[in-house]
Amino acid sequence: MTSRIVASLAGATFATLVLIPLGAEAQSYRCVGKDGKRYYGSIIPEECFGRPVEQLSAQGVVVKRIDPEGSEKERLAKEATEAKKREQDAAAKEAGRRNRALLATYASEKDIDEARSRALAENDKAVRELESRIEDIRKRQAGYAKELEFYTRKNEPPTKLKDDLLMAEADLKAQQELLETKKREVDGINARYDEEKKRYAALGKAR
Repeated sequence: MTSRIVASLAGATFATLVLIPLGAEAQSYRCVGKDGKRYYGSIIPEECFGRPVEQLSAQGVVVKRIDPEGSEKERLAKEATEAKKREQDAAAKEAGRRNRALLATYASEKDIDEARSRALAENDKAVRELESRIEDIRKRQAGYAKELEFYTRKNEPPTKLKDDLLMAEADLKAQQELLETKKREVDGINARYDEEKKRYAALGKAR
């Protein structure tokens, strides 16, 4: 009988010892709701959603503060940092690709100068062809104008002549716009080869 009592007491004591640390580790949550009232719970109360929350130990001591806005700001900052890193990695990868292509295309800076000369020569050829077309259009316009002199207000010019005049005017405008574009390309060509020559020289020093 006595041994059973002792065993029961020992079991109860063991259970108490086991439960004490579990109870000591129990935590709760506390916040001030939108209505200004305090809310508590073993899990975050619904009234605390989106609000700053304090995590309390079993003794009621604040062990952690959870700020939804702060967490969101941290998340956004982390995403922005990661996005910037991805952009930098992509830019570095593209720069490496362009540098490899540059070294594979040219054997020396002289090759770059020769490529520039060819590009400028092709552009000049296109400019001269456009100027020739413009001259031809203006000659056609002069011929149409002479033909038009034979007609008076009473004698209307034929529809074809009027159409030819309109088409010549539209063609002239289009060719003039192309000519201006080709002339502007000269600066772009020189800028491109200047940049390639500069990169080639820098890569040569790095090797």
